[in-house]
Amino acid sequence: MTESAATPSAEQLGEDYFQDPHAHFARMREEGPVTSVVLPHGDRVWLVTRYADVRAALADPRLYKDWAGKLTSPDWVPDAVTGYLSVHLLNADPPDHTRLRKLVAKAFTARRVAGLRPRVEAITAELLDAMEARFAAGEDAVDLIEAFAFPLPVTVICELLGVPVGDRDKFREWSHAIVASDGDPGSFRAAGTAMFYYFNELVAAKRAHPADDMISALVEARDAGDSLNERELIAMLFLLLVAGHETTTNLIASGVLALLTHPDQLERLRADQSLLPGAVEELLRFVNPLNHATDRFTLEPVEIGGVLIPAREWVLCVTSSANLDPGRFPDAERLEVEREAGGHLAFGHGIHYCLGAPLARLEGEVAFGALLSRFPSLSLAASASTLRWRPSSLIHGLETLPVRLA
Repeated sequence: MTESAATPSAEQLGEDYFQDPHAHFARMREEGPVTSVVLPHGDRVWLVTRYADVRAALADPRLYKDWAGKLTSPDWVPDAVTGYLSVHLLNADPPDHTRLRKLVAKAFTARRVAGLRPRVEAITAELLDAMEARFAAGEDAVDLIEAFAFPLPVTVICELLGVPVGDRDKFREWSHAIVASDGDPGSFRAAGTAMFYYFNELVAAKRAHPADDMISALVEARDAGDSLNERELIAMLFLLLVAGHETTTNLIASGVLALLTHPDQLERLRADQSLLPGAVEELLRFVNPLNHATDRFTLEPVEIGGVLIPAREWVLCVTSSANLDPGRFPDAERLEVEREAGGHLAFGHGIHYCLGAPLARLEGEVAFGALLSRFPSLSLAASASTLRWRPSSLIHGLETLPVRLA
């Protein structure tokens, strides 16, 4: 075991980290199992990058999530926005996590999600119709994110929750500010505040006029004396809306880019769409919509991969690096749509495994299948080397994806 100093030297990551994080992760995997770094926005964290260590760390109860309850001083009083938006599933440990997850898990069971397929297919067809109309009107190229990869999952999650679909552009703006790492706390604060007041008004409206949607069901559970308080309700909606579209948006956009830059794999998938379910798993592994799982921290020294991480340190389990670890996936940096990609960590592992995984898989399968069928000559409208990635340490997502439809 390597004893680490209380304040170890840390590698400073620059802005290039956002544009090519995988190059950094590949080097880190080679050099050691855990690396102390300073992220571009200034936070010092430990990055766990090898598959076996990442998988074990994701299920390690010594890595905690509830920073508000365990890291703050006893006299700390959060402001309204922080106090409401921070008490969601991804910032909770058992037993609170167990209670909160149980309240929403039934909405994302495999059987319930399978029942959403007709609606997902209908929304997909509507979006592709609109793209086709733009092509017929002489518009050869479109931004696939703006036209398809964003509106599909956000429309689905809005309908599931009972949120007005017409507000989806607001959600995109707020979500981008929430997950960005551009060093602008003002943008984060403004977005969080806007979402806080938006959901407060929406909950009040659902309480007055319940509907057949998840928000109404969660409101009813709270008002019936179940274990969801007002703060937890607002935070749950915040989490479900942001998480309910970010991963799938990036899966679709980055997955299309991966297929277009691997034409042999694209043709194999076009020739045999029975490969779609497995191809979605491979794309999840390969494009990694998130760089890493959400933050964890230590309360006591914790050994990972032979490295001792001190107490009260932040730890990031780099799932995208784990998914490209050649020790787990042979020829890991090659896309192979017929690969057996089971065991990838794109949705995490352990008690925080992504609740929305069945829905993301369904949306990905429907989206890729319909898009490739409708536009068999789909191609990039810009050089792949000119595409830019969003400035976020958490999200690995393109800013735009210009494509030609024919």
